[in-house]
Amino acid sequence: MRATRRSVCACILLLYFLFSVYAAYCVFFSSRKQEILKAGTNFLEGNLHPLKVEELKRNLEPSEEEWNPWEEDDKVENILLQQRRKTNLQALRRLISNKTKEHKVQIWGKAAIGLYLWQHILEGSLAPYDTAAQWREGELKLGKLQFSFITGPSVVPGRISLEVKNVVLVLNGREEGKITFATQWLQYAQALVESNKLHNVAVMLLGSEQCNNDWIQPFLKKYGGFVQTLFLIYDSPWVNGEDIFQWPLGVATYRNFPAVNPNSLMVQSSRPYLCNFLGTVYKNSSRVSLMKVLSQEGLDQDCIIVAREQWLPKEKHESLRRYQDALLQSDLTLCPVGINTECYRIYEACSYGSVPVIEDVMTPGNCGNSSVSHRTPLQLLKIMHAPFIYLKNWKELPAVLEKEKSMTLQEKVQRRKDLIEWYKWFRVQMKQMFVNITEMSLFGN
Repeated sequence: MRATRRSVCACILLLYFLFSVYAAYCVFFSSRKQEILKAGTNFLEGNLHPLKVEELKRNLEPSEEEWNPWEEDDKVENILLQQRRKTNLQALRRLISNKTKEHKVQIWGKAAIGLYLWQHILEGSLAPYDTAAQWREGELKLGKLQFSFITGPSVVPGRISLEVKNVVLVLNGREEGKITFATQWLQYAQALVESNKLHNVAVMLLGSEQCNNDWIQPFLKKYGGFVQTLFLIYDSPWVNGEDIFQWPLGVATYRNFPAVNPNSLMVQSSRPYLCNFLGTVYKNSSRVSLMKVLSQEGLDQDCIIVAREQWLPKEKHESLRRYQDALLQSDLTLCPVGINTECYRIYEACSYGSVPVIEDVMTPGNCGNSSVSHRTPLQLLKIMHAPFIYLKNWKELPAVLEKEKSMTLQEKVQRRKDLIEWYKWFRVQMKQMFVNITEMSLFGN
């Protein structure tokens, strides 16, 4: 009886051992299984009846439902690995596309306001440094956008490389002759868009001082044209914050007014003059009234006043230096209206910490209605809370200058700091605005 039990146990252990070996064989030697099966069937084909061979083949071939303890985990792992590889490949393709395809913008500077944009707002440099050079260029990366800038007399249609498909065209539309020149550039850009050599175009326009800009409407996308975005200088009822945006006039770069870096001496020093005005006095203008007020009150002794009867487009080095010194030596800069309320003098005074005293009246034309909006004129500057002094009439000036005389140096220094900091902040805001609008309008990001 004991021998029988011993035999049974031995058989069970032997079967268990054989099963374990078979299981291990199935798992670890499956790569050899097909070769063994093939060899076995070849042997059988040579020694058995064909029908019997086929039956044995069916019995020996592995079942599709044959169990593998690691099979499901392997399948899941393979699926996840394939998905991960696919996702990484798509991300790499997007990265390459973003870097090389859609984010390069070239600025064609065909008006002096382009230099204010590039050097004063975007803080880019140009080579060569010589302002009289025929061709000047620079590059700058801001956020996702890689900007390049070209300017100079040699920048003409046909000589521009068209590797970049997205362009901001800077134009002057102030007067008839300038409009003709600007129209030629717009027609050139339109032909490039129609031939698929350019994809996206924005325009920065020095508009008419009386805001008569209807000539550009046919080129705007909203009127069936190709210009997607317009940055427009001077107040205008066209400005909507969607495809037309107001842009500041800035400093007179056409007269080589520089980008000023304020120092402690500029800020802290006492200035010998209360105010300054160096400019053209047009007949029958409010500037005549300003001159009368200054002379009658004897205030011309407290201010630097250099008046001329005729406007001079070109600035000599000596006259530019004299003007800069006047800004630097005066606490206030008088800004009477010309054809438009906005003038270069406002921004030039800010550069030197001399507070602009602005004649806050609307000039004739189509730039807006001050009775409808309290922010016109100078809507952009008022929205940005410019720390200026506003007058409706120059007869108010004597009271302003009397107040100046009573201010301490400490008070004036603090006001100067506030003005310089505001102007720095203003330029940063304009930079961010330009980059954001360009990115959204040209690329839809």
